[in-house]
Amino acid sequence: MAFVSAFVADSADVAENAKLGEGTKIWHQAQVREDAQLGENCIVGRGAYIGTGVRLGDNCKVQNLALVYEPAQLADGVFIGPAVVLTNDTYPRAINPDGSQKSASDWQLVGVTIAEGAAIGARAVCVAPVRIGAWATVAAGAVVTKDVPDFGLVAGVPARRIGWVGKAGAPLRQEGERWVCPLTGAAYVERDGVLEEA
Repeated sequence: MAFVSAFVADSADVAENAKLGEGTKIWHQAQVREDAQLGENCIVGRGAYIGTGVRLGDNCKVQNLALVYEPAQLADGVFIGPAVVLTNDTYPRAINPDGSQKSASDWQLVGVTIAEGAAIGARAVCVAPVRIGAWATVAAGAVVTKDVPDFGLVAGVPARRIGWVGKAGAPLRQEGERWVCPLTGAAYVERDGVLEEA
């Protein structure tokens, strides 16, 4: 197996037909399955799993022991924290009602979609099908069962929106009718439950 412009640790298991972008790094004991496509400069940490046909944009980070099951789609700049799980089965069972073992044809894959720049905290679980909006943050340990809006900050079990975050990742402060990033000074405006850059 030769991925000319990517680094693959000797102990990693990367399918021959997986596509790895330039500068991508696959670390110790990670597994990247068949037909997965990873963009440029991605990092897949120790023991992480990237399922069959999963798509990652450029500059994504999938931390140690995270499980990204197909058909997940991650846009550019997505962060997946340690031991995060992106599920793919709405009604999981090992067997059918008649007791026979389930096969690939006995269930329908559903996926998690994560938009640009979003971050999923350590040990969070995203229960498919859900969409995590651009630049949103899912707190560590949260269980996401509903879509998360762009710039949304969600926490808890089940996850609920507890605030807004800016592109720098810090919770925004409300100043009059605007929301302001304490790190960058960038301003945002909320209209009908939707946050947009001012």
